Amino acid sequence: MRRSAALVAASLVLVATVAVPSASGSRFLQRGIFDDAQIHYGNPDTVFPVLRTLRTQLIRINLVWGGVNGVAKRRPTNGANPTDPAYDWSASDRTVNYAAQYGIRVVFSIVGTPPWANAAAGVNVVPRNLLDLQRFAAAAAKRYNGRFPGADGRLLPAVRSWLAWNEPNNPAFLRPQYRRVAGGYVAQSPIDYARICNAIVKGVTVTTVGASKVACGLTAPRGNNNPSSGRPALAPIAFLRGMKKAGATGFDAYAHHPYYGGPSETPSTPPPIPTRGQAPTAVTLGNIDTLIREVTKLYGNKRIWITEYGYQTNPPDRIFGVTPARQAQYLTQAFAIAARHPRIDMMLWFLLRDETRVRLEEGWQSGLLTASGTRKPSFAAFQRLSG
Repeated sequence: MRRSAALVAASLVLVATVAVPSASGSRFLQRGIFDDAQIHYGNPDTVFPVLRTLRTQLIRINLVWGGVNGVAKRRPTNGANPTDPAYDWSASDRTVNYAAQYGIRVVFSIVGTPPWANAAAGVNVVPRNLLDLQRFAAAAAKRYNGRFPGADGRLLPAVRSWLAWNEPNNPAFLRPQYRRVAGGYVAQSPIDYARICNAIVKGVTVTTVGASKVACGLTAPRGNNNPSSGRPALAPIAFLRGMKKAGATGFDAYAHHPYYGGPSETPSTPPPIPTRGQAPTAVTLGNIDTLIREVTKLYGNKRIWITEYGYQTNPPDRIFGVTPARQAQYLTQAFAIAARHPRIDMMLWFLLRDETRVRLEEGWQSGLLTASGTRKPSFAAFQRLSG
């Protein structure tokens, strides 16, 4: 995941102060970490003891359908059958088994279109036939329903929380964002995403018959709503309205990534008003109720999952980073905001360990550990969340 590009974008959003929830907080805020490089592809014998030390409840894992690390590198004969020989579940089997051993629950995010499913148009382009995606989701949900034997004969642990794609309002993860029609533009990404969301919801829920929960959305915090820009992207509210209009339905929770816009912003700071005075379009944690009100208007009392959040540190990031001490302070504040909100059930911190690349758009330094493995003050702050 690359977050720096999102932070470079100007904050453009609906003006809103931080709304204090009128009701008591969510009955149980599940707290976790998202860091595929360390948790899913790293050394589990090293990583999982650290996660246990942190008292981690959840880990988010990208269950990649296609691409280099994809489960389905070729078209399966029976896509809904998890034992189809085209599927390679070895990486995800390993992760769910380690997670269960350490008492940690897995949240799977289904992402990435295989070349065979869209004529090699790219992992971030919708599949030509959404039944292919639905069948893959069904196969994954069946494999991880708690009753399916793994390669060693042991039953694989159950996975009950699922996510549909990642940041579909960001062209890095879904394109095109807009389509040219009769001399004008149509927002295409909400239309394509509604189909993705519905396919994953159907595949998971039909297979698990109500035992699992699926979140759609996973929206990035910013977007310019400008189809003629060099990098067009939809803002969260515009995207949410578009996916509703396009027929996205059936999901249990709406997920969002309410990242801050700059090092001067605290978790409770609303996004700044643009210089021309128009209504901003970003949704950060500081104005998360702007999004929740729209979810309520369009979809009713859906649960809210924050499936990515984090603050970078300086050092090493001198542009967007805050001091390590302030990162710990902001982590504590952010999780407290989420815990007080009656609709927010999940919050995942990104990352466990800093990425080694520091240049703009090439890395992210919001880890609880430095790239060399030294604990930041935020490590102890995360531990105390479950204390």
